[in-house]
Amino acid sequence: MKNEKVLLVIDMQVDFVTGALANEDAQRIVGKLQNKIDAYRSEGYPVLFTRDTHGENYMDTQEGRLLPVPHCIKGSGGWQIIDDLRRGVMEEDVLDKPTFGCLKLPEWIQGKLDGVPEEIELVGVCTDICVISNAMILKAAFPETTVKVDSSCCAGVSPQSHETALEAMKACQIIVE
Repeated sequence: MKNEKVLLVIDMQVDFVTGALANEDAQRIVGKLQNKIDAYRSEGYPVLFTRDTHGENYMDTQEGRLLPVPHCIKGSGGWQIIDDLRRGVMEEDVLDKPTFGCLKLPEWIQGKLDGVPEEIELVGVCTDICVISNAMILKAAFPETTVKVDSSCCAGVSPQSHETALEAMKACQIIVE
């Protein structure tokens, strides 16, 4: 497997696509995501996933109080990566993250690839919450790595917040295509 670039699929889970926090924009990007994942794999590049992961006590957390919709409860159907993207996904290529951005993500990627990749491309949901949070963490951790976001393979809570997040990432030298 070639490690100079990696595709990072953020939180493409049932609850964000068709479940508790269903989003039509997320549903619309699934086909493009499948094609991008297939292209990376056919070129021999790694494809990694994050999975938003909450416990049964979600409603007692700060996030639960501010977003009072139980979702992505570990082990539930809504926590699973959507069926359309699960083909070929190995559990060791999925990072469970307890909140929007995961501070362990840079170290995890380095461990998976045995080094820092030259390029990290992010896709998935939600552009304005988890994609932007993790893109910023990766850019801070790897300032000389090209961090990219494919806007056509991302969906935000709303089209406006999606666009706002893309502009914020551009300002932080994240390449938005």
